[in-house]
Amino acid sequence: MTDAPDTVALARRIRRDVVRMAGGPQGAHVGGSLSCADILAVLHLAVLGEHDRFVLSKGHAAPALYSVLAATGLLPPEELDGYTRPGSRLFGHPPHGLPGVPFATGSLGHGLALATGLALGERLSGGPGRVYTLLGDGELQEGSVWESFMYAGHRSLDNLVAVIDRNDLQITGATEECVGLEPLVDRITAFGWTARPVDGHDHGALRTALTEPARGPVAIVARTVKGRGVPFLEGRVSSHYAKLRPALVARALAALEANEP
Repeated sequence: MTDAPDTVALARRIRRDVVRMAGGPQGAHVGGSLSCADILAVLHLAVLGEHDRFVLSKGHAAPALYSVLAATGLLPPEELDGYTRPGSRLFGHPPHGLPGVPFATGSLGHGLALATGLALGERLSGGPGRVYTLLGDGELQEGSVWESFMYAGHRSLDNLVAVIDRNDLQITGATEECVGLEPLVDRITAFGWTARPVDGHDHGALRTALTEPARGPVAIVARTVKGRGVPFLEGRVSSHYAKLRPALVARALAALEANEP
């Protein structure tokens, strides 16, 4: 399946916006925001329907989400320039009440539980909506995540889809050196979920994995690269949170432009 031009364009826009926000006075969680840009682009332009809900469990990727909200008309694009500045509502983690943000997230490990509750409520009310949530792989070390996997599998919530941004890095190093997650697909499957490993930068593969039906909840294990698109940030723990000097912002934007087909 070929990439849809609109999702590709949105992913490019997200990455550019993230880099610019990382150049602000407070910096940003730039690495994990860049790694999930393709996932967010596909979700918001090719998957989410009118009745669907989205929960950003990895709330530190707020810059990427803010870019999507601006691109889809839920935020004024110029508001991104004020990211984390005094008086701005665009905090380092998304606050409740912002358009397109059903819950404040950032204390990791809670997004899947919140999404599970939304999916169960939708089923009990007979609604047609599906619920999608995006998790970081580091937050899978939280026990509340696995309680949610267990409960959603028990209830066979076929209107729930969890996407894991599997970039293999967290703030303190490689996930497998901190608390090993593998064999991740087998572990998730053991809780009654359908687990689908996929290249998290392949838009066609993402769309297929996100839209294929299943009898219960689905987890997309999306293999990604932290800092994707900016060579001096890719695969580096130091990209987890960074404040980019103007020269580095220019260098990063030039790299993103050079990588565009």
